[in-house]
Amino acid sequence: MGSKKPKVVIIGAGMAGLTAANKLYKTAGCKELLEVCVVEGGNRIGGRIKTSEFCGVRIEMGATWIHGIVGSPVYKIAQQINSLQSQQPWECMDGDTEPLTIAEGGHELNSSLVESISDLFNKLMDFAQGKLVTEDGVSNEIAKSNNGLSLGSFLRKGLDAYWESVNGEREDIEVQGIDKWSKRSLEEGIFAMFENIQRTYTSAGDLQMLDFSAEKEYRMFPGEEITIAKGYMSVIEYLASVLPPGLIQLGRKVAKMEWQADGSLQFENGSNNKAVKLHFVDGSIMYADHVIVTVSLGVLKQGIDQDSGMFNPPLPHFKTQAISRLGFGVVNKLFLKLNPTHDQEFPYLQMVFHQSEPNPKIPMWMKRTANLSPIHSKSSVLLSWFAGKEALELESLDNEEIIDGFSKTISSFLLNSKHFKKSNDLCCNGHAESNFKVEKVLKSQWGSDPLFLGSYSYVAVGSSGDDLDIMAEPLPKRTSIHSNGCYTPPLQILFAGEATHRTHYSTTHGAYFSGLREANRLLNHYHFIDI
Repeated sequence: MGSKKPKVVIIGAGMAGLTAANKLYKTAGCKELLEVCVVEGGNRIGGRIKTSEFCGVRIEMGATWIHGIVGSPVYKIAQQINSLQSQQPWECMDGDTEPLTIAEGGHELNSSLVESISDLFNKLMDFAQGKLVTEDGVSNEIAKSNNGLSLGSFLRKGLDAYWESVNGEREDIEVQGIDKWSKRSLEEGIFAMFENIQRTYTSAGDLQMLDFSAEKEYRMFPGEEITIAKGYMSVIEYLASVLPPGLIQLGRKVAKMEWQADGSLQFENGSNNKAVKLHFVDGSIMYADHVIVTVSLGVLKQGIDQDSGMFNPPLPHFKTQAISRLGFGVVNKLFLKLNPTHDQEFPYLQMVFHQSEPNPKIPMWMKRTANLSPIHSKSSVLLSWFAGKEALELESLDNEEIIDGFSKTISSFLLNSKHFKKSNDLCCNGHAESNFKVEKVLKSQWGSDPLFLGSYSYVAVGSSGDDLDIMAEPLPKRTSIHSNGCYTPPLQILFAGEATHRTHYSTTHGAYFSGLREANRLLNHYHFIDI
C-alpha cells in the first residue's frame, strides 16, 4: 500500500454517500487506515431526502416512504433511533383511507364502478410485475403482443381487452345524471387516474416510456409502507453522526474529474501519486486514490454531454450508453394549506378528468394529477403529486397561479358533491363555490435544481436491468500494465446511488445498499473487512 494511507473522496452527501462514508470510517477511517472525505455541492446533507415544516406539520419534500418494513435497512435504523413516533404532527397519511372519487363536473362515482376498474388495473400491474398468472391467458397474450416494449401499451391493451369482453356496450351509453360522460369515458378516466398514480411511483412522465419486462425485476420489501414520524432526515443525521467534524465539506461542487484510464495521465508532484484529480467550481483541487460518485442519474446524464467535460478522459462507451438509455424522471409534491370557512374535514379525494373534453376552468397542469388528500387525520394541509411535464410546469408557476388553479379545481370537483352541499354557498355571480380556500402552498422543485435535475430513475424502453448493473461497475475494474509501461490503478471511480441497484432502484434503501456495496468493495480491496 505504500507509506501513504489511501484517500477516498465521496461526491454527494445523500443516502448513498453517507452510508459509504459511515461504513468506511467506522471500519478503517477511525483506525487511520483510510482517509475519508465527503464533498457536497449544496449547503446541506441529505440529497433527495429533505425533511421540512409547513404550517406546523413535519413534511417530506423528497423521499417520503419506507417501502415495506420487513428487511428494510431504513426501517431498522428508524426503529433503532426511535424516529417512528413523534409528538409533532407529521405527514403520515393516516386519515380515512376510503377514497371519495369524483368525476370532473362534481359527480360522485359509484364505488362499484371505481372498484371494477381498480381491480382491472391492479391485476394488470400484478401480472406485469410477475405476481399473477391468469388462468384465461388473456394477459399472457397481451404481453406477447406487447413485444417487450412499454408498460403503458400493455396497460392500454388490457383496457381494450376489458372493453371487448363486455362487447363495447359501454361506449355509447350515457350515464344518467352525469353530463358529458358515457360509461366508457368514465372507465377511461378512472383508468387514467390509476395510470397517473403509477407515474408518480415510477417517475416516468409517460408510462409508454417505461420498459415492460423490467417490471418483473423490481422488488419491494414485505409489510406496510410507512413514513418516518421524526422525518427522513433523522436517518441521514444518524449516518452522519459518527463522522468527525470536517469530514463532510459542504458547498464543494465538483466541476471535473480527471482519472487515468490508460495510465498515461500524469499529475504534478503535489498529487502524491494519487490516481484522480478533482477540480471544484471555486478553482480548488483535490487528489484521491478512489472517488465514489453518488450524484443523481440526471447529473450524470448532463455530465456525459460532450460540452460538459465532467470526466476527463470521458467515460467509456459502455458506461455512457447505460447512462443514456436509463430513464430519469421528475416527481414533485405540492402541499396546500386550506382555510375552510366551516369546520369540515377534507376527504381523500380521487379526481377523474375527461380525457377528451377540455375544461377551461381547470388548468392543463392539473389534468394529470390523481388525488388530493390530507397529510394526516383531520389536517387542513393537503398533498398532491405531479410527474413528468406537469411536474416541471408546476416548478415554473408562481404561488398565486397555483392557488388559483387549485381553488378552481376543488370548487369544480366539490360543486355537486352530496358530502359538501352544506359547505357550498352562492357567490355574487350566482355560481356555487366551495368554502375550502387555498391560502398557502409549498412545492418541491427537483427538476430545476442543478444538483439533482430530477427525482429518481426508471428502466426506460430500450434499456434493461443490465444497464443498472453497468451503472454499478467501477472504473477501471482491475490493475493493468500497458504496452507503453504505464500502470493503471484499479477502482479509481466507483458509482453508487439508487440508479445503480438492479432491483431496488428509485428507493432510499436502494441508495443505502449501493453505498454499502461500494464501501465494501474498497474495504475488500485493501483487506480491511475483518479488521
